Amino acid sequence: MSVEWTPERIQALMAMWTEGLPASEIGRRLDVTKNAVVGKVHRLGLPKRRITAPPKETVDRGDLVSLESLKADMCSWPIGDPGDDDFRFCGSEAVEGKPYCDKHCAQAYVNPNRERKDTQAA
Repeated sequence: MSVEWTPERIQALMAMWTEGLPASEIGRRLDVTKNAVVGKVHRLGLPKRRITAPPKETVDRGDLVSLESLKADMCSWPIGDPGDDDFRFCGSEAVEGKPYCDKHCAQAYVNPNRERKDTQAA
C-alpha cells in the first residue's frame, strides 16, 4: 500500500515532528504506519530527535535495606547495581502476596485488561 503524501499531510507531519510527537502517534493521526512516518521524515531530511532516558529514581539511601536485612514482608525491589557495595533493596512494606510495595508493583506489573483495551482501540 502506497501512501499519498500531499502537501497538507507533509505540513502536518512536519508540524507534529517539530512538536516532538512520537512517530507512532503521528502515524495514527495521519492514518499511516510508523514506518511510513519514519521513512518520510528521513526523505525530507528532518532533524533527528534525541531520545532522552527517564529521570533516574531518587532514593533516600537511608531507607534502603541490604539483602541480609530483607524480610518477607518488605519490598524486594533492587536499587543500584548488584556489583556495587552499596547495592540495596527498597525495604518498604510489601503489598500482601507480592514481593514489592505499591509504587514498585505499579512499575513491575502490567494490567492485562488495560493492555487488551489499548490493543482493541488501535
